[in-house]
Amino acid sequence: MSKDDLMKEVQGIMKYSAEKLPGQFNAFGGFNQSVLADGKLSHKVKELIAVALSLASPCEWCITYHTVEAKKSGASDEEILEAGFVAVLMAGSPALMHMNILKDALDGKK
Repeated sequence: MSKDDLMKEVQGIMKYSAEKLPGQFNAFGGFNQSVLADGKLSHKVKELIAVALSLASPCEWCITYHTVEAKKSGASDEEILEAGFVAVLMAGSPALMHMNILKDALDGKK
């Protein structure tokens, strides 16, 4: 599945959830924005953490989404890959195999 397809799926479930359960979705959305906002850690650093946790989870949609968001926040490919290897350190070879999804997201394939 391409990066655009994965992002469309993320947007699709968000729209569906917002329509079906607006209270829960708005609460989650507000929490999401609050957690990822600049604070003691920058938004960029938080997105890099999210990349690592997405790899460790592993969640294909999350990996793609947070890789895209990390790039939007100013993270370089090298910073994103380094965050990915923190996940490999902590989660082992399954996280390493999911680095293929991260690579495709960086390369614009996923």
